[in-house]
Formats: sequence, structure tokens, C-alpha cells
Amino acid sequence: MDRPNKRYVVRLEAEEREGLHRLVSVGKGAARKLTRARILLQADQSGDGPGWTDERIAEGLGVNVRTIESVRRQLVEEGLETTLERRRPRREYERRLDGTKEAKLVAVCCSKPPDGRKRWTLRLLADRLVELRVVDSISYETVRRTLQKTS
Repeated sequence: MDRPNKRYVVRLEAEEREGLHRLVSVGKGAARKLTRARILLQADQSGDGPGWTDERIAEGLGVNVRTIESVRRQLVEEGLETTLERRRPRREYERRLDGTKEAKLVAVCCSKPPDGRKRWTLRLLADRLVELRVVDSISYETVRRTLQKTS
């Protein structure tokens, strides 16, 4: 059963509710976005909203109660637009090969392949970059992406 004192209570303004109804009624958009809109409409505790319990929403929409709790929390903490849209990943990856290292990779590619080989493989190139101490470690997939980008 729902706790009587919810920490994150959904109270939608009339214009927000209209926008969500429009979004759901058109039915065009990402499934995740439409599901979140439906959750918010059913969880609305304002005078015009149905104010369903989390369990009832979960049963009606076929989602987990935990999902409803997180949608409710995100609405209160971050706002309606952020709740509906998919968040971009916050992580940033450091590039293994900058311009100088890419140039060394291309130079190795253009050089003669090792004895007993007709051509360079991605794994051989990755191993050679480590041998030459261009990088400490690198995957052959990174070599592939870099060469694909430079070709």
C-alpha cells in the first residue's frame, strides 16, 4: 500500500496536464516518454488529477513500482522536460589516440608488415603501438575506429 506521506508528490499545473494529455493522445514518440507521461498523469495529486497509488499505476501500465517512484522523484527534483526526455550520458571518455599518436599509427600501417605476414592486422597494429610505447595499452577496436575515421 502507498505510504500516506510520500516524499515526492506529483502536482501538475493545468497546462502541464494538457500537454501530457496531448502527447499521450497523439501516441507518437518514444515508448519511454509516453509511459512516463502516463505515469505522471495518473500520479497527479492536484485537484484535477486522479491521484492513483503507485501500485495501481504499476498494475495499470505494466511497469515496476520502483519506476514510478523514480519518475516521481525526477519530476520534483529536475522538472517535467527532464523527466520526459532521455538523459544524455554524463561520462566522458579520454581519447587514447590524439593527433600525434594517430599519425604514428598511420605510419606503422604504412610500414612493412612483420616477417611472415602479408599485411597488418588490427591486433598486430595494437601490439606494435604498445611495443613502440606510443600507448600503455590499446584495444584493436580502438585501432579500427581510428583507422576508419582517418581513411
